[in-house]
Amino acid sequence: MAAESSDSDSSKAAADNPAEADTAGYPPALIATAVALPVVLIVAILVAAVLARRAPVEREPLVLGPVPAPAADGPACTTLLPALPADLGDYTKSQLVEPAPPATRAWQRKDGGDAVVLRCGLDRPLEFNRASPLQIVNNVQWFEARDPAAKASTWFAVDRETYIALTVPDGSGPTPLQEVSDTITANLPERPLDPGPLPN
Repeated sequence: MAAESSDSDSSKAAADNPAEADTAGYPPALIATAVALPVVLIVAILVAAVLARRAPVEREPLVLGPVPAPAADGPACTTLLPALPADLGDYTKSQLVEPAPPATRAWQRKDGGDAVVLRCGLDRPLEFNRASPLQIVNNVQWFEARDPAAKASTWFAVDRETYIALTVPDGSGPTPLQEVSDTITANLPERPLDPGPLPN
């Protein structure tokens, strides 16, 4: 009679607490695994998200349109281009979509954005005349052609064997112009200026 009473008590307890009844037949290790697995998965997802944010952004190759550059294959450009640095301050050398214009290099920030672009072997810029103001940067004379619509300036080195253009986005600071000037000074001899005539 006492045994019957004990069985009925345990049945009553199981009915009062169904969670205990469900887990009573499972080993503790299995229960612990079932609880820990979702936590581990959440932690793994969070870690993967943090690592993905820290991973470097893969920049797309840069497309540059053609510009007339009759002296691109000349000795000045073939000397200058290999000497250009891989980095210009925060800007690193960009890969160009082929076929790339001749005698051209570009640099971008790690996250992409507007590029610093160098073109060598150009014709004399139409705006460059005897009245044009010049700026000397590290022994190179530069003429600035401002394009407010593009939020950039194009600087032309006007005292070398050929004309060299460096387009610099607004906010890039002086480093690109300074470092390119150093490379030009070290590799290309200075030549007398040849400005165009004054406009009528």
